[in-house]
Amino acid sequence: MHNDILTIGKLTIHGYGLMIAIGILAAVFVAMYRAKRRDMDQEPILDIVLIAMIGGFLGSKILYVIVEWKEFIKNPVRFLGGGGFVVYGGIILGLTVAFLYFKFKKLDFFAYMDLTMPSVSIAQGIGRIGCFLAGCCYGAETNSALGVVFPHGSLAPAGVKLWPTQLFMSVGNLCIAAILILASLKFKKKGQVSALYMILYSAGRFGVEFFRADHRGSVGVFSTSQFISLFIFIIGIALFVYVTKKGTEAVLVKEAAKGGAKNEAKGSTKSEAKGSTKNEAKGGAKSEAKGSTKNEPGKEKKDENAVTKIKAEKKEEKKEEKKESKKEETEEGEKA
Repeated sequence: MHNDILTIGKLTIHGYGLMIAIGILAAVFVAMYRAKRRDMDQEPILDIVLIAMIGGFLGSKILYVIVEWKEFIKNPVRFLGGGGFVVYGGIILGLTVAFLYFKFKKLDFFAYMDLTMPSVSIAQGIGRIGCFLAGCCYGAETNSALGVVFPHGSLAPAGVKLWPTQLFMSVGNLCIAAILILASLKFKKKGQVSALYMILYSAGRFGVEFFRADHRGSVGVFSTSQFISLFIFIIGIALFVYVTKKGTEAVLVKEAAKGGAKNEAKGSTKSEAKGSTKNEAKGGAKSEAKGSTKNEPGKEKKDENAVTKIKAEKKEEKKEEKKESKKEETEEGEKA
């Protein structure tokens, strides 16, 4: 509604640029956080953000020029400014340069696309608030209670109630981001999240286009974005079916399985070590007890034999003494 947020001297902070910047920062934060949780390399995310920003800007501008080529021929300088973008151009060229980057770096394209697609939706959702503040991408006139009136100086027609299509797209993109994040916890194949983004975004964009009234080109009865949405929707469904049947395991499932295996191995090792310690202690105690039990009777027997032997020796000594005393008495009698 009011594009000039803050003016300090000659510096003016515009709502459109501010929301785009906030959207990009939020997208990066979410992508980095999710990459960390999945034990994925975070460095490519920063690279791809920079590449996608450049590719997205150029793609959006190029498609806008294609759509408005007659106006571009009349006044090409006007198209070099900050305004005039077609989002689909940015998405298409952005994905193209991302694919080339991942191929060059030999990284898993779908693994990172599944990771970053919720962030793309977040950036789009916040960026559309900037569109609302600037007044671009406005809706048709309406008498609905949802209608908004833009002020003079806005890119939208002033003084009449219009459908807030910018907010429709903002809320829709943020909802898509939430759905993709939840789906990533359930999906088990790489590419499913990316395909779901293509399906949901193209369907939502196709519907919102019916409420828009800004000039954005057309192909037959459809707007340019609706025409592109039809192809994106079909490709999204085909991709989802293909990766569901023949795709490889998603990163999240692999990491979860890996973590489970680690925990099982760790638990098994602990159990084995604990069991081994218990068995050793138990076995040692048993062995000692058994050995002690076995050794003690043997010792008692030895002691008894020694006592018996001593007693026998004493008896023999007494017998010898008696014999000697009798012998002495006999010799004395003979002498007498």
